[in-house]
Amino acid sequence: MPRFPLPLISALLAAGLLAACSSTPEDKTAGWSTDKIYSEARDELNGGSYDKAVPLLEKLEGRAAGTPLAQQAQLEKAYAQYKGGEKAQAIATLDRFMKLHPASPAYDYALYLKGLVNFNDNLGLFSWLSRQDLSERDQKAAKDSFESFRELVTRFPESRYTPDARQRMTYIVNSLAQYEVHVARYYYERGAYVAAVSRAQSAVADYKDVPATEEALYILVRSYDALGLTQLRDDTRRVMDASYPQSSLPQTGFKAKANPWWKFW
Repeated sequence: MPRFPLPLISALLAAGLLAACSSTPEDKTAGWSTDKIYSEARDELNGGSYDKAVPLLEKLEGRAAGTPLAQQAQLEKAYAQYKGGEKAQAIATLDRFMKLHPASPAYDYALYLKGLVNFNDNLGLFSWLSRQDLSERDQKAAKDSFESFRELVTRFPESRYTPDARQRMTYIVNSLAQYEVHVARYYYERGAYVAAVSRAQSAVADYKDVPATEEALYILVRSYDALGLTQLRDDTRRVMDASYPQSSLPQTGFKAKANPWWKFW
């Protein structure tokens, strides 16, 4: 095995250390005040550069630890993650904030933002092209969103965010009911009448006074008729006639897709 002179080994080690140091990214915020970091982060947020705002807000959170500014940095980081499409990270940031600061005056905003992160979570970017609404997609995000808004309106009825949260809760309930109707209609159109009855009954029983109830009753009437259950068909038809005397479904059939009924803001 060759032996190298000690000066050469020392030179090689020094060169290696210098190379390692030169590859370490420079912290441009090293000499900045917390106010400057926050100002730069706000500029990135306002300019839509959310990926650049997040690391600045993380720096700020660390340097201003234990102060209201650190809490503000956490919330704005969650907002930047949400707007940047990093929804899982935004939820994790908000959960951490609420765990660390249960008495924060901004707790209501944290709940509201958590609801927004999950709201319409599964709508496709081009869903408007096919008139697709949330009721046709996976419902987990909608239910998570509802729970955040529900906690907000229950615990903070006077919050500035509560009126909007109530509206969004109404949308979510309507959407969940419409989801059941979509599934019931899917089964009916494929001849799975028992499954159609089950999902339509869920829409009627679980969601009261929602627009989807009309079509759910109509699906029940049609499904019972297809199954030869005439007594149940006639009973359901009477309920439908009493609840929706002006309904056109018996004449026109299933509702055609149009502009989503749930768009109210």
